[in-house]
Amino acid sequence: NHEGDGTVTLRSIRNLTLLLGAAFASGCTVFPNPEPPRVMDLAVVQAAPTAEQPVQASLRVDTPYASEPFNGSLILAKPTHQEFRAYEGTRWRDSAPVVVRDMLVSSLRQSGAYANVITDTNPAQAELTLVTELSAFHSETPESGPQVVIELHLQMIHNRSRARLCTRSVRVVAPASGTSVDQIVEAFGTAGSNLAARVIEWATTCDYPSDLRPSPGIDPPKQP
Repeated sequence: NHEGDGTVTLRSIRNLTLLLGAAFASGCTVFPNPEPPRVMDLAVVQAAPTAEQPVQASLRVDTPYASEPFNGSLILAKPTHQEFRAYEGTRWRDSAPVVVRDMLVSSLRQSGAYANVITDTNPAQAELTLVTELSAFHSETPESGPQVVIELHLQMIHNRSRARLCTRSVRVVAPASGTSVDQIVEAFGTAGSNLAARVIEWATTCDYPSDLRPSPGIDPPKQP
């Protein structure tokens, strides 16, 4: 009897193996696949302001420094002063520092504030570097209602002399119309637009060397 039982058991296992093999071969799966996360971008909602006095230099925008949890791709909420949580089933298209860097690069290019604007992944030479630290990139829900917070510390470095030309910390708060992930991401876009405008205004008023400022009456070269 034991041998018969063993034969039945082996035959059952063999049949199950054949069944699973046929299912996988036909593109089916016995176990349900988890839904892929939604991938979101930081889409600014306003065009960058045009610079009144462009700087005649190339600017490299470094990826912001950030510590946990701001150096990942999770879309974060901070329900209390001590706790962070992540919105389920969704994430940024890249890490938060890269998303912020790309937004700044795009806005600075649109503004025409510099002769050229590149990222830190570009091997080209640049006269200036924008160094930043990302210390807030999350939603909050105070009594006044849901909102998004972005905080960035900025330094403009003259690459040849390594001099720090100017520094500033910028904190932007934008209200959200609700607490759903779509409403929060929309508020991030508003906050990103406000942040870009303030960064451009600050960056173009740094104390640059005279050779990086256009002479009166001379049209600056256009951005390629």
